[in-house]
Amino acid sequence: MKKKLQDKLLERYSRQIVLKDVGITGQKKIINSKVLVVGAGGLGCPIVDYLSRAGVGYIGIADYDKIHLSNIHRQSIFTTKDIGKFKVQVTKRKVNFINPFVEVKIFNKKIEEKNIKKIIKKFDIVVDGSDNFKTKFLLNKYSLKYRKYLIVGAISKFDGHVFTFNFKKKKEPCLKCFYQNEPAEEILNCEQEGILGPIAGIVGNIQASEVLKKILNIDTNNSGSLLIINLLKLSFRKVFFKKKKDCICGK
Repeated sequence: MKKKLQDKLLERYSRQIVLKDVGITGQKKIINSKVLVVGAGGLGCPIVDYLSRAGVGYIGIADYDKIHLSNIHRQSIFTTKDIGKFKVQVTKRKVNFINPFVEVKIFNKKIEEKNIKKIIKKFDIVVDGSDNFKTKFLLNKYSLKYRKYLIVGAISKFDGHVFTFNFKKKKEPCLKCFYQNEPAEEILNCEQEGILGPIAGIVGNIQASEVLKKILNIDTNNSGSLLIINLLKLSFRKVFFKKKKDCICGK
């Protein structure tokens, strides 16, 4: 059943509704959208934060980890008082404070082959905020299978990557088209490689923006693209890549 845009929500979303690309019609699309965010860490925190503030009606959050002291410097939803608690539970509680009109479904578990089918089917858009390539490629596989939008994020040191995919279009490339081989997991290991906190917020917020653009159908040809960010050099670069015939998306 579709949710209605109540009068008391008009002021809450007024600065968004006034945009000609949003309006009342667009806001209704947002409150009736279903978005799955995998990972409630450095990327997941700003993604969930801004999607809930925008009024996304149904947000799924999947993560199995607890909050550690070393998370606080980049995982913006959490505070020192949250240490030792499960990320998904704290995130849901914080979203309820931010916007009580958003329905949140938490999955306090690791996304794996055995459970992803049941979870992913319920959502229109999948957002990757994970910290490992195994999960990213799994999300790629099943987002492709069920023809979802997929927004992938990755961060390390001073660098960030954002991939945008529209698997509703069968001619679009996928994550496997970009990577010749699965990268070493150490690349995304913050404990080993280090991470500048603000890069997580920047990449996560760009991912949230990409989600809203997909919902509103105002995407400006970002599908099948990679945005490369380097905060040390303060550089932003976008790369487009093509579908590969021998890839899983070409079968």
